[in-house]
Amino acid sequence: MSTNKPANGSLNAVRRTLALARPHLRGQGWIMAGGVAMMLIEVVMRVAEPWPLKIVIDAVTVSLGATEGAAEGQPGASVALLVSCGILLLGFVGVRAIAQYCSTVVFALVGSRVATRLRSRVFSHLQSLGQKYHSRAQHGDNVQRLVGDVGRLQEVAVSAGLPLVGNVITLVVLSIVMMVMDPLLALVVLGSALAYAIMSRSSGRKIVAVSRRTRKSEGQIANAASETFGAIRVVQAYGLEQQRGRTFEHSNERALGQGVASRRLAAGLERGTDVIVGLALAIVLVVGGWRVIEGALTPGDLVIFTTYLKLALRPLKDLAKFTGRIARALASGERVAEVLDERPEIADRDWARPLGELAGGVRGRIEFDRVDVDDGHGRPLFRDLSFRVEPGSKVCVLGPSGAGKSTLAGLLTRVADPVSGRLAIDGVDVRDATLSSLRASVSSVLQEAVLFATSVRENIRFGRLDASDAEVEEAARRALADAFIRELPDGYDTELGDRGATLSGGQRQRIAIARALLRDAPIVILDEATTGLDPESKERVSESIDALTAGRTTISITHDPVTIRTADRVLWIEDGRVAEDGAPDELLASPDSRLSSWLRTAAPALAGGAA
Repeated sequence: MSTNKPANGSLNAVRRTLALARPHLRGQGWIMAGGVAMMLIEVVMRVAEPWPLKIVIDAVTVSLGATEGAAEGQPGASVALLVSCGILLLGFVGVRAIAQYCSTVVFALVGSRVATRLRSRVFSHLQSLGQKYHSRAQHGDNVQRLVGDVGRLQEVAVSAGLPLVGNVITLVVLSIVMMVMDPLLALVVLGSALAYAIMSRSSGRKIVAVSRRTRKSEGQIANAASETFGAIRVVQAYGLEQQRGRTFEHSNERALGQGVASRRLAAGLERGTDVIVGLALAIVLVVGGWRVIEGALTPGDLVIFTTYLKLALRPLKDLAKFTGRIARALASGERVAEVLDERPEIADRDWARPLGELAGGVRGRIEFDRVDVDDGHGRPLFRDLSFRVEPGSKVCVLGPSGAGKSTLAGLLTRVADPVSGRLAIDGVDVRDATLSSLRASVSSVLQEAVLFATSVRENIRFGRLDASDAEVEEAARRALADAFIRELPDGYDTELGDRGATLSGGQRQRIAIARALLRDAPIVILDEATTGLDPESKERVSESIDALTAGRTTISITHDPVTIRTADRVLWIEDGRVAEDGAPDELLASPDSRLSSWLRTAAPALAGGAA
């Protein structure tokens, strides 16, 4: 993200950050109104709080005979007056404390609700973004935006935003009161505010710019850590700990330097504001003291005026104090807004309807009609690709590395859409069907079985969330996974580690197949589902796959000679088109076919047997 923002970048950042929260404030009107009411009561009590002190000072000075003129008609001090003023002051302080507590709790509650809803919105939005976005996104940075940046918005809104709002209201009220009491001295407040505005204009922009860079660097720290821990086996196997440590340290030091720069700028603004506030107080003491001597003010008036001045100038001090935190919150808001500004590449059309409803039931006939696809960087991957797969047939897709085999399979679930052409299931363009119904019609088993950090039972149930325990266990039995699952410490309720790392590759794959079986979809996609397994695991997984694919349309991306021989049909994809299409025995019988040539290199024994 560029930090070369226009001069009004801070204002734009405020607008973008407020726009993030606005949709999530719906339904919070009454509770926010209560919070504002408590804040106004606090302001009134804060304004009233110095008056008992004024009354006591004026009464005491009259009793001592130290005042004339302005104090004419002022009663002298008495025990009843002093006690009454003490009780009144205690009452003002007590009511203010209660009101401040209530407003803080109310706005903390609203802030938590907004942050929770915003975080859920961002998470859902990230899930809706296509493979093109996720292939270039830094996942650690996205986690940082989701957790850290949203949390910073919430924390700053309560710890800095709420006090500032209360102080600004206080500033407005006190300015009016001070203008009524003494217009000349009230001009000091206006002059101080103007001086702060001039000083903070330049500093504020610099702090926001540095804060943007700091948050970006912190996102890079999170990404470096996420990337390293996600590949910890490779890191340790290749002895890359020091190299990855240097990468992390570089990001860490960059964030440190930018964080110090931000705090240095904020500290400079704070100390400059202290000077302005001190100068204003000095002017009021000199001018106010002279006006007391002239009799235009009483000593109590001077006390209350200086008290009001300190209260009125508090927003300036708080603005300076919280500028760095607010700037970092605005930078966080911009980072969250950047994610939400990403438009999903794949979405339901306005007229989309369930696939089964459009097709009159899903049988699994697949048709590619003159499909063109790019590789995500504008380079052609498929051009004029056309073929048809009949319901219930098993098709193996082969081709050189980078030919787009996995991309072809992903088109069926709309992980990506063709640039042109038509992909249909049972005669229905997949773009006319709802995403949920389309994806419910396809079961996928990938080379790396993705399991989640929850129980075995729930991992299987992800295939169909409304499945009963009995259905989950039946799917496991059909996938030949029931036996080893029951041997786990807690059976089906055993909690798996991250990505199921506590299980072997074959066990993970059979749980993934059980999940696909539970889905009971008419179309099955197998993407190198047995690659990397040892012979024994491969044999068991192959048996599970046979149960999964029976009677279903199966697209199998594989380089396993046995799987190829048992397929109904082989499609060889190369140079963006179907270069070879036929039954495996027919293609193997032709020495000039690509399949035959490949098998002579990859599996000479099998090719010789076919000859």
